[in-house]
Amino acid sequence: MKRKQLSVVVVLVAASIFLLAGVISAAGPSLDAWKPAFDPSTAKYKCVVSNVSSTGLKGVFTGFAFRDELWKRSNGQIFIDFKPFSMMGGEVEVLNQLQMGAIQGMGVSSVASTNLGPRFGLVNLPFLIDSFEKLDKFASNGKLFDHFMMAMDHQGIIGLDITSYGNYGWATITPVKSIEDAKKIKFRTAEAAVNQLLYKSWGFNPVAMPWPDVPIALKQGVITGLDHTLTVCSVTKKFEDAKFFTQINYAQGLFIWIFNKAWFNTLSPELQKIFKETLNEISKKMRAEDKLQEDQEIQKAKAAGVTFFTLSDADMTTLKSQGDIAHKQYAEEINKLYPGDKYKPANYLKEVQDFMGYKP
Repeated sequence: MKRKQLSVVVVLVAASIFLLAGVISAAGPSLDAWKPAFDPSTAKYKCVVSNVSSTGLKGVFTGFAFRDELWKRSNGQIFIDFKPFSMMGGEVEVLNQLQMGAIQGMGVSSVASTNLGPRFGLVNLPFLIDSFEKLDKFASNGKLFDHFMMAMDHQGIIGLDITSYGNYGWATITPVKSIEDAKKIKFRTAEAAVNQLLYKSWGFNPVAMPWPDVPIALKQGVITGLDHTLTVCSVTKKFEDAKFFTQINYAQGLFIWIFNKAWFNTLSPELQKIFKETLNEISKKMRAEDKLQEDQEIQKAKAAGVTFFTLSDADMTTLKSQGDIAHKQYAEEINKLYPGDKYKPANYLKEVQDFMGYKP
C-alpha cells in the first residue's frame, strides 16, 4: 500500500514539475538584461511598443536604442516600454491592439503589415527591393518613401521609419537545390496576402502561421521549411532543425515602426518633432548595422554546419517571371489612394518599379 502511495506521490510531483516548467516557458524570456538605466515612473508619456522577434536582431534592438535616446532628448518626458519576443502576442493580434489604442506602437514585420496597410506589401513583391543597396535607394526617395509610410494612415496608424532583418530565402529540413526540390517543401509563410499569392504563383505549398507557432511546428514536421531571412533563422536558432539554406534574396525583410495616431497627437508639436527625429536617426544607424549582421550570421551558420545553396540561373529566371504575377495582381491594392494621402500618383507601383529598375 505504501509503495502504491509513494508511486502516486512521485507521479504527482513529476506532473507538477512538468506543469511548472510549462508555465515558466510560457512566460517567455526575461527583459532584465535590457532594463533602462533610469526611473521610467517619472515619465509624462508612456508608449508601449511591441515586436514579435528577438533583440539579437539589430532591427529589433532598435526599440531599446530608441527608448534610451528618446529619454535623453525628451528630458525624461517619454518612456518607450519596449516588448519584444512576442510578449504581446502574434502580429495580427497586436496590430488590432495598436489600432484600438491598447498599445501605442509596434515594430511590425513587412509581411504582417499588409493586414492593415496593403501598400506596405510593395516591399514584399519579389525582386523589386531585394538588397540592402536597393532599400537605401528607396528610402532616399522622399516622395516615394513618404507615400509608402502613409500606408496605415487611414487606419489611425502612422508609420515613421524602417529597419531591416535581411534578405529572404529558404531554411529547410532537406536540401533545396532546385524549384522541383522546393515544391516538396511545406513552407511556413507569414499571415499575409502577398506572400500567399507569391508562393501559389510559384507552385509551392505555403502554410500561413504566426511566428510564435513556428518552433513547435518545425520540430513536429507540420512545416518543413521557412520563408524567412538568414539573419532571423540564425539568431532565433531555427538552424538547429533546418540545416539547409537556399539564398534566393527575393525581398528585404523590414520592421516598420508604426504608432497609434491618436496617442501620437497627444504629444506637443515639439515632442512630436523630437520623437520623429530620434527614431529616424536610430533607424538609419541600425540599417547600416543590419547589413553587417547578415554577413556575420552567414559565417556563423556555415561554421555551425549549415549548408548553403543557390538556384540555377534558369530557375531564378522562372521565379522572377512567375513572381511578376504578384506584382500584377496586387497592384490595385498598392496603388489605392486614401483621403490622408498628400501624394496622389496615378500608378505608384509603376513609379517605384521604374525608379528601382525592376525588370520581370
